[in-house]
Amino acid sequence: MKILTTTSRLALLIFATAATLLQTLLQTPTTDDRERGDVPGWVMITLMSAVLVAALLAIAGPALEGLFNQAMNQVSP
Repeated sequence: MKILTTTSRLALLIFATAATLLQTLLQTPTTDDRERGDVPGWVMITLMSAVLVAALLAIAGPALEGLFNQAMNQVSP
């Protein structure tokens, strides 16, 4: 069994939270209140952005960590 990294766990947690929130928003009856705005749309955009950042971090995290460590080793005396 493969052990999940911290980044993978974070990505799964964000995805699960986004899915739960999206399901709740879709089940909530909407009203015809024109002052309400498009809150569910903005929430979905925010959650999708967070999931995208977590996914990119999960994929590129080790490479970025390697670049950071290499740069720090060059600076250190």
